Amino acid sequence: MNTPTAATGHPHQKRVGIERRERTRALLIRSAIDVFARLGPDAPVIDDFIAAAGVARGTFYNYFRSPHALLAAVTEALNEEVLGMVDPHVLRYDDPAQRFCVGTRLYVHFALRYPVWGTFLTRIGPAHAVRGRRLDRYLMRDLALGLASGRLRAASALVVRDMILGSVFFGIETQLTEGGAGPRHVEEMLAMVLQGVGLAADEARAIATMPLPDIGPVSSPVFATLHTAPDN
Repeated sequence: MNTPTAATGHPHQKRVGIERRERTRALLIRSAIDVFARLGPDAPVIDDFIAAAGVARGTFYNYFRSPHALLAAVTEALNEEVLGMVDPHVLRYDDPAQRFCVGTRLYVHFALRYPVWGTFLTRIGPAHAVRGRRLDRYLMRDLALGLASGRLRAASALVVRDMILGSVFFGIETQLTEGGAGPRHVEEMLAMVLQGVGLAADEARAIATMPLPDIGPVSSPVFATLHTAPDN
């Protein structure tokens, strides 16, 4: 009589265990965003993360080998969520100049809408946040298309990528920390980048300021837990 109950109960217990593990991992990732945003990529130690998440040291090691492994997981989770929302909109454009401008502006707007993520990005820097990740691959995809078609002119896609990423990361920090940056700061930066790769000033400004697609409400697992800026 008890065997069927035990047999049917086992999958339920397994599912509950999986869900508990997923919640704990998500808690560690969410708590780590604040820690890395405050202390940067190298200063935090395991005690910082377990204190922020309210878990035991052994629990941390059940999920991550080290703070750097946690940093990689946080960066991957956030970029996957952002680019999963941004890139489908980017791919609606055929013009590679429009593609990288729209994608870059949406990425920056996310960083400003969710200041803890923007601060996280500027503290860890592009070496951790971008190199070898989806943003790097997608940006290089669009820049390579622009150079191959003759739409953009530069020595290499890497040169343009570094121009864009340097502007983006410093621009995010400027807008988060300096009150003098205007509301079109990122658009002004991108207009200058476009002129640097061969577009006329009027066309560069038109592309850099074209209306952005509406992404709509953000309900992805991590971003849904982040506070937005007061005016968003």
